[in-house]
Amino acid sequence: MTYALRNATNVALLIIRVLAAAAALLLVTALAAVAAAAQPAEGGRAEIRPLIGAFLPTGSQHDALEAAVIVGGQASYRVVRALAITASFAWSPSADRVRPGGPRLDVYQYDAGAELRAPGWARGATWSLTPLIGAGIGGRTYDYRDLDAPTKTNFGGYGALGGELGFGRAGLRVEARDYVTGFKPLEGRGDGTTRNDITVTAGVTVRF
Repeated sequence: MTYALRNATNVALLIIRVLAAAAALLLVTALAAVAAAAQPAEGGRAEIRPLIGAFLPTGSQHDALEAAVIVGGQASYRVVRALAITASFAWSPSADRVRPGGPRLDVYQYDAGAELRAPGWARGATWSLTPLIGAGIGGRTYDYRDLDAPTKTNFGGYGALGGELGFGRAGLRVEARDYVTGFKPLEGRGDGTTRNDITVTAGVTVRF
């Protein structure tokens, strides 16, 4: 199998996995909505949110790393109705596209940031739609699974755009993030550069 064909196959499998996971999240959210129907519309200030989606390297980052599924979680605290602080942790099982054989590589992302939300942007008797925009800073760690190579950790930041469909104390969030991170060569030494990648995720929110 040629590299191009293998890469196309990996992308197709990634799309299938993300769609299947999104369908599962929709089912979980629907069940949570039924359970939350009798709860107050706004819920508490604290939130937790498991998430799943796609890790999509772009530009020179795409030349170095394969696209992959991303899974993780978030915790948020609403300071006021229109402002929340969100901490995130996520993991992607990517691969090195530069080394022969494409050795597997775990990518860990951890960050914290602020979100501006528009509560009441659209609302029904039992639901609400809340757009959001955010930004934050954090770190990125690259760790080979089977190679005797040191891990690499870099500093970075992100901008976020998304929205949440809420049902009482539950909700379904869809969010896109544009990450800009430092990048040190994964093999040996060399000058650091700046890289870019995008994550698109869906998550189920539970408020307390």
